[in-house]
Amino acid sequence: MTKFLTLLIAIFMTVACQETGAPDYDSYDDYPVYEGRDLGLTYSPEASVFRLWSPPAEAVRLHFYEQPLGGEPSRTTEMERAAKGTWTARFAEDLLGTYYAYQVKIEGEWQDEVPGPYTKAVGTNGMRGQVVDMAATNPEGWDEDQRPALGSRTDAIIYELHVRDVSQHSNSGIPHKGKFLGLAETGTTGPEGVATGLDHIAELGVTHVHLLPSFDYRSIDETKLAENRYNWGYDPQNYNVPEGSYATDPADGATRIREFKTMVKAMHDKGLRVVLDVVYNHTGWTETSLFNQLVPGYYYRQNEDGSFSDASACGNETASERAMMRKFIIESVKYWVEEYHLDGFRFDLMGIHDIETMNAVTEALHEIDSTIIVYGEGWTAGDSPLPVEHRALKAHTAQMPGLAAFSDDIRDGIKGSVFVHDERAFASDEPGRKEDVKFGIVASTQHPQVNYDSVAYSDAPWAAHPTQTVTYVSCHDNHTLWDRLEISCEDELKAERLKMHKLALATVLTSQGISFLHAGSEFLRTKNGVENSYESPDSINQIDWARKVEYAGVHNYVKGLIALRKAHPAFRMKTQGQVQKHLRFLETKHPNLIAYTISGNANGDEWSNILVILNGDAEYQSVNLPKGEWTIALDGTQVKPSGIGQVNAKDLQVPGRSAMVLYQP
Repeated sequence: MTKFLTLLIAIFMTVACQETGAPDYDSYDDYPVYEGRDLGLTYSPEASVFRLWSPPAEAVRLHFYEQPLGGEPSRTTEMERAAKGTWTARFAEDLLGTYYAYQVKIEGEWQDEVPGPYTKAVGTNGMRGQVVDMAATNPEGWDEDQRPALGSRTDAIIYELHVRDVSQHSNSGIPHKGKFLGLAETGTTGPEGVATGLDHIAELGVTHVHLLPSFDYRSIDETKLAENRYNWGYDPQNYNVPEGSYATDPADGATRIREFKTMVKAMHDKGLRVVLDVVYNHTGWTETSLFNQLVPGYYYRQNEDGSFSDASACGNETASERAMMRKFIIESVKYWVEEYHLDGFRFDLMGIHDIETMNAVTEALHEIDSTIIVYGEGWTAGDSPLPVEHRALKAHTAQMPGLAAFSDDIRDGIKGSVFVHDERAFASDEPGRKEDVKFGIVASTQHPQVNYDSVAYSDAPWAAHPTQTVTYVSCHDNHTLWDRLEISCEDELKAERLKMHKLALATVLTSQGISFLHAGSEFLRTKNGVENSYESPDSINQIDWARKVEYAGVHNYVKGLIALRKAHPAFRMKTQGQVQKHLRFLETKHPNLIAYTISGNANGDEWSNILVILNGDAEYQSVNLPKGEWTIALDGTQVKPSGIGQVNAKDLQVPGRSAMVLYQP
C-alpha cells in the first residue's frame, strides 16, 4: 500500500510539473534546501555565474541593463533549473559594471524584477544588482587591515552612532557630510578647535563604534539626495550592500563598497572596532519585498489565517527557523566579517528570531574570530506565531552563551520607564528602583544580595555571566538622556539635572557587563525633546559640536570614567562566580543610596579593594566606610585615579546626586 501511494504521489507531482513547470509542495518545510555558498553572483573577468533559489518558480529570467534605473533591458536570458530549487545562468564574458535583475514566474504570473537577496552590489535605490570586482574595491592597505585587540567581551565600551549624525552639522569641520568617508576623516576640528568625528571618538577612549543600519535601506530616494531626507535605516532592502545615500556615488556599486571599507579601515587604524546594526527580523516591504517576489511567503511567518504576522510592528516578521532564512542570516553576517572586516553585530528585535538561529550565528562567527561581539534587543514589538520558548528573548539569554542582551532593567532603573516620560527613577531622586540598579550592577546575573522580587522587569537573573549583559541608560531609541531628564525633572535647576546626567553615566561605566553609550551623551546631546527621531530632519538628529565646548566638564568626566574602567579589570569581571566572590553590597538604609565593594584584587586588578557609592538623593548621605585608609578616585566633579584625596574615618558624607569611587592599593 505504501509503495502504491508513493507511486500515485510521484505521478501527481510529475503531472503538476508538466502543467505548471514547477514542483508542487505541501508546505514550506518541503522546499529543498540548497547547501552551497554560491548563491547570487560569482564573478571573474572570464565568466559570471548567477544562481538563484526559487523552488516554486515555473521560469526565471535574468535581465541585463546598462543603467541603474529606467530603460529597457539590453539583454534577457532564461535561467536553467538546477539542483535543490536553484536556477543558474553562466556567461563566458566580462560583465563588469553591468546592472541586472531577476524575474520569476509564479502560478502563471511574472513577478516584479528584483536584484535577489544575495546581491552584493547594487545601483541607485538598490533595485538592480551590479557586476563588481570585489577585489578592486579594496582601499590601500586593506590586506594588512587588522582587528584591534580585545580580551573579554566585558572589555567592550560601545559607542552607538548614526553615520550621518556625526558629520552633518555645519560646525563639524568634516567635508564629507553624512557619508561613510566623513567617518574616515582625521584631523577634523569644530568650535574652538575641539576634535570632531573619528578623532573625537578615539579621544573619548571607547573600544567599539556601533553604526545604526548602514546596509542598503529603502526609505531614502538616492536620486534626490539634495533634499537631505533622513532615516535611521530600520527598513531593510539589500542586506549585503552598503547604503547608497552614505556613498559619494549611489549609482556605482563599487563606490559604496570601497567607501565603507575605507571607513572601517580608518576606525581600525584608530584602535576602534566596528559593529553593524542588523535588521534581519523584518523587511521594508512585505508582499512586494525582494524576498517575496522570488519565493512568495517562504521567508516570513504567517498567522493561522495565512496573513503576515507582525511581531516587528513594521508589517511583517521573518521566519528565521526556516532553513533558507536561517542560512541567509548566517551567511550574511559571515560575509560582512569576511569582506568588510566587521567586528560585531547588534540584532534589532532579536526576540523575533529563534534561539537555534542565534546560536548558529554566534557559532559561525566565533569560528572566524572568537572576539567578534554579538548582542541584541531581547524582546519583540508584538506577538508572534513562534512559540515563546523558542524566541531569543532576554529571559532566554543564558541559553545563548555566545551573545549578550540589552538590560532595560538598569536603563529604566536609572532614569525611569521609557514609556512614561515624566517618570523619575534612581538618578533623578525617585525611590523604589534600588534593586533594579543593583540587578544591573551585577549584570543581570545571580547574586545573593539582589532581591529579585523587587526588580521591575525580571523576577530572576537572565544572564549566565556578565559577558551576556549590555549595560546602558540611553540609545537612539526614545529620548536622549539629557532630554529625558529635562522632561521628567523640569522643576529642577539645570545644575541639578547635570548632576543626574553624570551620575547616570557613572553608574553605567562602573557596573559589570558590556558598557554602551549613546553618541553625544558625553556632552549632553539633545534632540530638542523629540523622542522618536527616526525620520526627523538633521536639525534634530545631528550632533552639535559646540556642546563639546559648552559642556567640556561633562565630556572630560565621561572620558575619565572610560579611562578608569579600561584601567581596572575589577569593573569588567568575566564570570558570575567572580562577581559573587568579589562584589558585596553594603547595607544602606536610604532608598536612593547604593554602596558596594569589589575586593580581593578582582579579575587581576592592581587595586586590592574598591568602594563604589551611588547617591541618587538630592542631599548628602552618610556611608559607613569599611576600615582603613581609602583614596578617592572619582567624585561628582572629577576623575583622578592617582587620588583626589584620602579618607580614614568611620563615615563618609557623599554629595547628593553623585557617584564616588574609592580604593585601597
